[in-house]
Amino acid sequence: MGFWDVIAGRSRPKAPQLDSLFAVPSAAITLETTLGLRPTGSGSVCYRAASGQAFRQVQAEVVELLNADPDEPDVEVSQDEFGFSWLVVHGDPDDPAALCTDLHAVNTSLEEHEFGSGLLCSLIPFVGADGRRVGLVYLYKRGTFYCFAPQPGLGAGEKQRDNLLELQLRDTLAGELPMEQDLGRWLAIWGAPGL
Repeated sequence: MGFWDVIAGRSRPKAPQLDSLFAVPSAAITLETTLGLRPTGSGSVCYRAASGQAFRQVQAEVVELLNADPDEPDVEVSQDEFGFSWLVVHGDPDDPAALCTDLHAVNTSLEEHEFGSGLLCSLIPFVGADGRRVGLVYLYKRGTFYCFAPQPGLGAGEKQRDNLLELQLRDTLAGELPMEQDLGRWLAIWGAPGL
């Protein structure tokens, strides 16, 4: 940070630490042994799609790269109700390392083509034996993770979070992943793929 940045009160955003995604497989073992939560095998990257041919070409190249293996399910691109794009990767629930490698590749490709400013988060969903789903969310611009646990069993249109479970997940993973300390940044991701 430069002198004028200090005087003006500006700060540089924290650089993304994409390699933190490679710590998720170890965290997945912890979640399974302590809370009975297993990876679903899917994961996604959320971004604000840029307009123009250059972005559409990069997105198509990323999808083509991930679809290159004929034995793997197709990658999907969807849009949520807020207009954000989700690139959803499907894989083997028993191989979270491969999933994290794919998510890392998506983030890196968009970053390398100067579209990093549109990256928002990556999501790795987990499921319990009772069907309960929770998400481990990587905040691209912060380089940190947080947990999102929708409250199960609510009526149509009702949206509530299980804050106690989210905090329990944070405490369980604190030694393994860089966890977001500012709870105000733990955004709800209603309708995210896989949750």
